[in-house]
Amino acid sequence: MRKSLVTGGAGFIGSHLAEALLARGDSVTVVDDISTGAMGNLSAILDHPQLSFVEGTVEDASLVEQLVAGQDQVYHLAAAVGVALIARQPIETIQRNIHPTQLILAEARKRHERGETVRTFFASTSEVYGKNPKETWCEEDDLVLGATTRPRWSYGASKAIDEFLALACWRQYQLPVIVGRFFNVVGPRQSGSYGMVLPRFVEAAVAGKPLVVHDDGQQIRCFAHVDDVIRAVLGLMETDQAVGQVINIGSDQPVSILGLAELVVQLAGSESQITFQSYTDAYDADFEDIRRRVPELGRLKSLIDDPIEHDLESIIRDVIAACRQGS
Repeated sequence: MRKSLVTGGAGFIGSHLAEALLARGDSVTVVDDISTGAMGNLSAILDHPQLSFVEGTVEDASLVEQLVAGQDQVYHLAAAVGVALIARQPIETIQRNIHPTQLILAEARKRHERGETVRTFFASTSEVYGKNPKETWCEEDDLVLGATTRPRWSYGASKAIDEFLALACWRQYQLPVIVGRFFNVVGPRQSGSYGMVLPRFVEAAVAGKPLVVHDDGQQIRCFAHVDDVIRAVLGLMETDQAVGQVINIGSDQPVSILGLAELVVQLAGSESQITFQSYTDAYDADFEDIRRRVPELGRLKSLIDDPIEHDLESIIRDVIAACRQGS
């Protein structure tokens, strides 16, 4: 039986990944400090005989050593979460993103030196592209981050360092690593508490409250259902050609944030109004946003079958249904 470790496994994406790994027959260890994750995300699998849950932080070197030992695969998803948190706590963002990656890579290297292979997936983000002005972003594009005086860019910069570390270990030590850059992953169990736009809109629409759109609402995003993203991650981890690569993961169907808000109101059958709020009022005067974020998915589709099965309407309906069920 294959053994898999999921860091951040009580989070939104991590909990869906843990479910999928159990469903395919793995023995799964989930580690989470429950700082932004929630035990409720694991309620459907907590009693599963092949699940082991560890409450702790992957900033703890001794714990990481214990966790990585004996695993066949590691999925490193633990990280700082959400624009709101990142804007408020840039020091924690940097530390929580970089240090655990160092620890996991160090333990994977020890295993490798003993002749034991542990394939590791590192969850990165479209944030690393920063303010790159291209219409679509491919994996070899330049990273155009904002000034260091703008804390908002600390997240993308720290995740870029994670990528550099992982890829350096592949080149220098032949550690089998895969880096996946997630673009706006959404679905049931995602919280709006950390600034995530779709659950925030859905929660407001279902409650009959105003949907608050930041700035002018013309920012462009692409939303992918978490089930499709998990399918991509699992497929890539089974593909030898993906090792040592950075791969965009998400949907490439763009929508404006205002258009998203309007569609949520329509599909929820809500009478909620749409209002606008400046970034200064939402975050602070130093906040900068990315106007357009659309991935080029050629590399992903060259490695695995197209994992995207959900269109935007089906995603929104799924999130609305989950919200009304209280999950």
